[in-house]
Amino acid sequence: MQGFKTLILILFCALAVLELRAQNGHKTTKSTYTRSRYNYASPKVKGAKAKTICPIFQNSRYPYFGLGVKLGDPFAATFKYYPNKHLGVVLDFGKASSGLYNRYYREQFENYQQPDTLSPGASVNYLSHKVKTDFVGEVKVLYQIDAKKLSDGLQFYVGVGFELKQTALDYDYLYETDPLLGEVENMPGRISVSRFTMGPQGVVGIEYSYFQLPISAFMELEYFVDVYKDPGWTRTQGGVGLRYIF
Repeated sequence: MQGFKTLILILFCALAVLELRAQNGHKTTKSTYTRSRYNYASPKVKGAKAKTICPIFQNSRYPYFGLGVKLGDPFAATFKYYPNKHLGVVLDFGKASSGLYNRYYREQFENYQQPDTLSPGASVNYLSHKVKTDFVGEVKVLYQIDAKKLSDGLQFYVGVGFELKQTALDYDYLYETDPLLGEVENMPGRISVSRFTMGPQGVVGIEYSYFQLPISAFMELEYFVDVYKDPGWTRTQGGVGLRYIF
């Protein structure tokens, strides 16, 4: 959790730097493409009252596309399609924050034992586990709500989605026999497990785009429900990210 908070702090520090550089670069000449695509020019204002111009999400210029990165659970590449100002379709693909699932994966070890193959009085005891791969794919449909009355460039959104997850793990264990039944054996072992699961998710978030650069920042929470491998298991996920808008 401390690492996640650090990532959020780093992201917003980066946004502050980008904003400052954008405001300091008002006098830079814009390319013909930039003027044509985003329909803005260098603002002719002076002093502290100079305004930041938002070059994206003009109603007359939809659709838009966004490509960037999301930090959190999962850590993912993210693509967003904006067909109009109220609708968004998102595809995320990346890696789950496996450290947040350590307790859950440990509890799942019991499901991979085969008690009927053990000798009488023998037991298999968990030692440790290692996540080899933990890939996540998400598709989400979002409804965007303009919140410019609170702040220019701010939007809230809600939506639904579906998540697919493929995980590969190695479990280390200790096989122990009952000392009352004869010679004691303590043998270490390892089993490899491949877990595939999927389920729906609900999404809420905010998106901010009042920058001179064509970027958008977002923060979101997701609520995932497993309907395949461990039906009924739920998990709160989410993260923060940036997308380049074109």
